[in-house]
Amino acid sequence: MDPQLYQNLRDFLPELIVTLTLLLVVVVDISLPAVRRSLAFLTAAAGLLAALAVNISQFGGGPTTLFYGTVALDDMAIFFKGFLITTSFLVLLAAPASRELSKAHLGEFYALLLGVTLGMMLLASSTDLIMLFLSLELVSLGSYVMVGYLSNERLSNEASLKYILFGAVSTGAMLYGFTILFGLTGTTKLIAMRDALASGAADGGNALTVLVATALVLAGFGFKTAAVPFHFWCPDVYTGAPTPVTAFLSVAPKAAGFAALIRFFFTGMSDTAAAQWSAFPSVHWPVLVLVISVITMIFGNVAALRQNNMKRLLAYSSIAHAGYIFMGTVVLNEGGLQAVMVYLITYLFMNLGAFIIVIEVFNRTGSFDINDYRGLYRRSPFLTIAMSVFLLSLMGIPPFAGFFGKLYVFAAAVRSDLAWYAVVGALNSVIAVYYYARIIKAMVIEEAEGGAAAMPVSWANLVLVWAMLIPTAVLMLAWDSVQRLTSGSLTFFTGQLIR
Repeated sequence: MDPQLYQNLRDFLPELIVTLTLLLVVVVDISLPAVRRSLAFLTAAAGLLAALAVNISQFGGGPTTLFYGTVALDDMAIFFKGFLITTSFLVLLAAPASRELSKAHLGEFYALLLGVTLGMMLLASSTDLIMLFLSLELVSLGSYVMVGYLSNERLSNEASLKYILFGAVSTGAMLYGFTILFGLTGTTKLIAMRDALASGAADGGNALTVLVATALVLAGFGFKTAAVPFHFWCPDVYTGAPTPVTAFLSVAPKAAGFAALIRFFFTGMSDTAAAQWSAFPSVHWPVLVLVISVITMIFGNVAALRQNNMKRLLAYSSIAHAGYIFMGTVVLNEGGLQAVMVYLITYLFMNLGAFIIVIEVFNRTGSFDINDYRGLYRRSPFLTIAMSVFLLSLMGIPPFAGFFGKLYVFAAAVRSDLAWYAVVGALNSVIAVYYYARIIKAMVIEEAEGGAAAMPVSWANLVLVWAMLIPTAVLMLAWDSVQRLTSGSLTFFTGQLIR
């Protein structure tokens, strides 16, 4: 075997572990029907933990590329892969305790989850247009099936169909943008593409063409991150999908989309060495992202004001939070990228925590309506307190984790002379207080219509809620660790820091 290929395979070990785990889950599910439910779960959990451990061990090893420059192995890729594996592991733990999936065949669900996780890991580290597209398709195809996993539910089937249709259009637009960039630069490698653009490929009559290609590519990333105007699928898909899938989609593919967006634009469309985008005066991608960010924040928050379905409300909330995360990508320096990473860490705990409580309440009531949260404090004080903490964190109220996430993105904008941008974000946070406070009001102040019968919490969801609640409430006590982790994850495979 070629020594270089052997070393590449060793460095590719986290992805190989996830792939092997997927195959093992399929084999177990087929060949051991008597114990396949529990054994498939244990196999998937063990595989994800093993992949996470190996991934962490690679941190700080120096930036490089694998397989002829198609995949990066750098600290940013390791950070995002660790984040994605952790999210998948938490959703894996939540799935068996869901009433919606209790009668479903979960072996296939675990295999799909692992397949999407593999695709997201590749998406976060792709440095070649072809690899980026293939990994995006791997994520999308698995997600389509997971959304429609409840084949006997009309809403689940409808959500899957809408997801497929919108996904096909956005993917086609992105692929067309890739072909235009390949035609102009003659390469699919992001670094070579950047060098070609810097040498004049985007000048003169090609300037408008590059701008159109950039907009088309941004449409694909906008779909994956549920940014306006590429968000149309999000509310219906989140509402119709099984709630564990909704929780997964609201965090993991969104984070993978931001990782790919950062790598594509910051590596392929920016002069990272000069720390500016003035090297490409015809490519105004930060302006495009800024406009999308503002519209996404405003639309997501305003649309959430009138929602009565918890999943649909959290869908619009997810859209709004995508707008906040975009603030970090507009700022072309390490402060902006660190803000994105910090926000994603805080968003993971508070958003997944809220969805786990939605799962538990649905298990007991069979409803996602906000009215069924009335008087929850008398039925389950613990769930009420935990949900209130998650919602306050989503609002950005100190001292909870969400406050620090917003503080970082707002501060990054202010330091880049975009104070008005931070003001827009702050005003949107004020709007969001209303619909989050509606839920708290229903749980604490309003009376339940059917009495105040106690609502027991399953031990599995109880553990998960605590696992999400503790970081959300006290992450500030470990903020030095978060600061070191995120600041140490800004190295790209070129060996340069984005400053």
